[in-house]
Amino acid sequence: MAGGVAHDFNNILAAIIVNVGLLQRNSALDQETLQGLKDIHSEAQRAAALTRQLLMFSRRSLLAIKPLDLDGVVANLLNMLTRLIGENIKLRFDSGSVLPFVEADAGMLEQLVMNLVVNARDAMPKGGRITISTALEVMAESDLSLNPDRQMGRFVRLAVSDTSTGMDEATLRHVFEPFFTTKEVGKGTGLGLATVHGIVAQHKGWVEVESVVGQGTTFRVYLPATDQTVPQAVQAAPTKPLLRGRETILLVEDEAGVRLMVGRALRRLGYQVYEAEHGQAAMRLWQTHGAAMDLLLTDMVMPEGMTGLELVDQLRVLKPGLKAIISSGYSTEAVETGMPEKSGVTYLAKPYELSKLAEVVRNCLDQKTEE
Repeated sequence: MAGGVAHDFNNILAAIIVNVGLLQRNSALDQETLQGLKDIHSEAQRAAALTRQLLMFSRRSLLAIKPLDLDGVVANLLNMLTRLIGENIKLRFDSGSVLPFVEADAGMLEQLVMNLVVNARDAMPKGGRITISTALEVMAESDLSLNPDRQMGRFVRLAVSDTSTGMDEATLRHVFEPFFTTKEVGKGTGLGLATVHGIVAQHKGWVEVESVVGQGTTFRVYLPATDQTVPQAVQAAPTKPLLRGRETILLVEDEAGVRLMVGRALRRLGYQVYEAEHGQAAMRLWQTHGAAMDLLLTDMVMPEGMTGLELVDQLRVLKPGLKAIISSGYSTEAVETGMPEKSGVTYLAKPYELSKLAEVVRNCLDQKTEE
């Protein structure tokens, strides 16, 4: 269910992001409108990060691991977290002094912090204080006996503490179980802390919780420290012209909104586009216009009993060497189906930027067809 929701939501975001990309390149727009489009784009990217949380929960996500400054991740979230928790709760951040980096997925760490803070907020309906802190901790062999999940080595610790009424031992035993919640019906899903536990496990760390009835609760997340450093930031380059072309593309997409936006974008880039809502419709269209087609751009999951990969195979019987791009909101489908090993098939994950669409289409068309 989580994977299906994320797939559908990624389709919606794909239409939004591509449309915003088209509008941002309109030189006639005033600065206020351009700033509004920038804000919409930023929020759409944040929504995309939320769908990655759903995909992670359904085990359909691939992590984008890189060296990260945990303090920087938290600092970037503070303004949003302050708005999220409301005026009756004070938020404080005590950062560690020159922490080592952690190897992690930035989006997943953001979700981890947000879930812990939201959980603390919900535990204090009448207000209180939330304190986020970070530190470096070195675990020795003598520390392992205190928790079976502990490991020896250097770890960056993230702690989120609140001044709630705390939890009793019976509640603590179930706190990370999926769908377990102490909130009223309609006030919580029970997925927040389960997701935190899953994210930390994927990053080879662990979570500890300490709570005393009447004295509050503290969640401590331990992530392995790394000696790797973050590459020096490169100054943002000016917006590059979009890659264009004149070839003919068959666009197959069952979501009407996505099909409309992507078709419009491809035509703006100079391509001739034929559209079909699913594989069967694409096969019928091919009977009339197949000889002119240079590229197939298709969704992976479609109705009418034919996947994007099956459509590629059937059309290549009719036109060997047909260039193909398969797009999907499920980030692991390409790996599970062996798509990267198929000659001439390129994978494009949803949602994507207009510039990414232009780049992938142009690069795929420019690839030499294997004999």
